[in-house]
Amino acid sequence: MAQDPNELFDVVDSSDRVIGQSSRGEVHRLGLRHRAIHIWLFNRDGQLFIQKRSMQKDTAAGKWDSSASGHVNSGERYLESAERECVEELGCALHGMLWPIIKVDPCAETGNEFVWVYRGTHEGPFTLHPEEIECGEWISPTRLEQQFASSPDAYARSFRYLWEQVQAAGVYLI
Repeated sequence: MAQDPNELFDVVDSSDRVIGQSSRGEVHRLGLRHRAIHIWLFNRDGQLFIQKRSMQKDTAAGKWDSSASGHVNSGERYLESAERECVEELGCALHGMLWPIIKVDPCAETGNEFVWVYRGTHEGPFTLHPEEIECGEWISPTRLEQQFASSPDAYARSFRYLWEQVQAAGVYLI
């Protein structure tokens, strides 16, 4: 699933209201506000599934990231997008099984995206989309934080930032 620079996104204002549409390429080139989702899937042992992004990705290629993530397509709702991305990237249907954790406002760390982070539970295995994901693994939150500290550049900037925001909000993940 190569990144289509002509894919259409909703452009939003500072209150997350749609003010127009533009192509992926234009949104990113001009730094326009738009929408995205991240999904964090935990197993019964409290481990988080993380993915290593494909080298074909247009941002954070080869970096470790959320279980699944993606842009909200034009006219799509956040939750609808999260459910779609689970199917596309991980091969699992989680309709009605994702819960919102936090919404983060656009900033440099999110690529000027409003981001909703969703949490779900799944034991795997997953069918990883090879154009999207190189590989994946389960990791404990404690180990993840150790990795963020020792090897921050191995992780997508947005993922690290979202994790910090969730921790700062005192959200209980497990």
